Amino acid sequence: MAIRQPVVSVLGHVDHGKTKLLDAIRGTSIQSAEAGAITQHIGATEVPIEYIYKACGPLIGKKKFSVPGLLFIDTPGHHSFITLRARGGSLADIAVLVIDIREGIMPQTVESIKILKQYKTPYVIALNKIDTVQGWISGANKPFALSEKIQQKHTIAAFNEKLYSIIGDLSAHGISADRYDRIDDFTKAVALVPISAKEGIGIPDLLLVLIGLAQRFLESQLKKVEGPGKGTILEIKEEKGLGKTLDVILYDGIMRRGDTVALGTKNSPIITKIKAILKPKLLTQRDIKDKFESVKELHAAASVKLSCQNMEGVIVGAPIRIMNNENDPIIEEMTEESSIKIEVQDQGITIKADAIGSLEALAYEAKAAKIPIKKYSVGEISRRDIVETAAFTDPMSRVLLAFNIDISKEIETEATSIGVKLFSNQIIYRLIEEYQEWLKDVKKAKEDDQRTGMAFPAKFTILPNCVFHMAKPAIIGVRVTAGKIRANLGLIKFDGSDAGKIRSIRDGEEVLKSASQGDEVAVAIDGVTVGRQINVEDTIYVELLESNIKKIQETDLSEDEKICLQEYLSIKRRQDRFWGM
Repeated sequence: MAIRQPVVSVLGHVDHGKTKLLDAIRGTSIQSAEAGAITQHIGATEVPIEYIYKACGPLIGKKKFSVPGLLFIDTPGHHSFITLRARGGSLADIAVLVIDIREGIMPQTVESIKILKQYKTPYVIALNKIDTVQGWISGANKPFALSEKIQQKHTIAAFNEKLYSIIGDLSAHGISADRYDRIDDFTKAVALVPISAKEGIGIPDLLLVLIGLAQRFLESQLKKVEGPGKGTILEIKEEKGLGKTLDVILYDGIMRRGDTVALGTKNSPIITKIKAILKPKLLTQRDIKDKFESVKELHAAASVKLSCQNMEGVIVGAPIRIMNNENDPIIEEMTEESSIKIEVQDQGITIKADAIGSLEALAYEAKAAKIPIKKYSVGEISRRDIVETAAFTDPMSRVLLAFNIDISKEIETEATSIGVKLFSNQIIYRLIEEYQEWLKDVKKAKEDDQRTGMAFPAKFTILPNCVFHMAKPAIIGVRVTAGKIRANLGLIKFDGSDAGKIRSIRDGEEVLKSASQGDEVAVAIDGVTVGRQINVEDTIYVELLESNIKKIQETDLSEDEKICLQEYLSIKRRQDRFWGM
């Protein structure tokens, strides 16, 4: 059975070495004229099996594979190619998760793991920067299996300490992982390959693990199809002399120049013709004016640039299909595949992303963070997006989260002028965090405003040896034990009797607007006399209006405020069992 090369995605936390790893894999043999050399295509790097045999020689001897090589997606600008869809799942057949051995699991590592689980994509872990372990002796481009043998005992001990720490952290996230050379069953544990992308250490081991796993577990899905081509749109670009072009990964079948092709849009796919299939020329052949050469046909898996007669409305991440005829049922399949299934609410925010899969990944994380979504779409932010978001009835919903999209100054100005809050980031978890921080601040400001207009649960204790004036007004030292007190609030005692009204609050000579839990201040109280209505060590409660109780219960109270409220309700319900209900 002929099989194609698997599509490999590389992802991980910022600065953990994703780009360096691809650089190390490409090495110096990119686009050289030798047979079996690595070639860099449109948005991808092709590593043929001949190169893997050469690089992994010391590890595999004369062993042979039927997998013809590996195709690494490496277009810059995307958060994670794992979010690019194909076949209803991920475009990537297998992924490499890069983790810095010094930093271990970071927020974006966790985010990457969630995306891998969401798309059910098998993956291996490249444990990068092992050359930074104290005393590590580097040997350029050596397999890890050989590099480990020349290290001193204290270096191996330091390395193992970091390794097992990361294995432990992965276990805490529900992932069973171990060094690739210690795994008996690759279906039960994630292979961890120690590497140094900078020095090229462990790159042969990583290539071998990837090709071995593809051969053993992915053979059925890599079966080569000779039928009409199927692909995913990576990017839409303007090329000088060519106009608008599509960068595409062809993951199945064949495409030819002149083929009728269906391109995915936000709605129904558009039907057009392929004018040109373009591949970059080798550096040795390249003319400054002409970077690409036209080819007549292309077989999966491969990356390519296409020029088509009509590309209006095409979106990144959408499918591309070669059609047999005008009545091809592929249209219905594509409409289904291009459809974005995101749960929406009557009240919620707007989200946008650069590609379908990216949008789904953002929606997935938003749902996990309990952020309701009202509107979503793929592509750049338009004035219409801003105007529609501004029309939402709830002011807290007039928010737009933009993932991996550049926002123009004009759009920013427009959003500010009509009251829409914009958030933009290339990392989902940061985007979510920024929104949550803003929401928290807005809610706090809103509550602060609300609290100045009505009484909220609060209590204080009268301190011993701190009676400064017995009456008219009584001036006493108190410790606030829950909530916040301020002037003009009525007071009651634990037995439900009246305890006067706060006239003012002082800290030394300074008059305060309020005092919060933990503060010790002097309080002037009208309507009581110390020794009669109130006494030292009494606990005094702020009086609440029965009509405000439901509103107070819906507010984000602290734990101490909640306890204080329950105590207050029990005081009032001794006299009226239904008080505040």
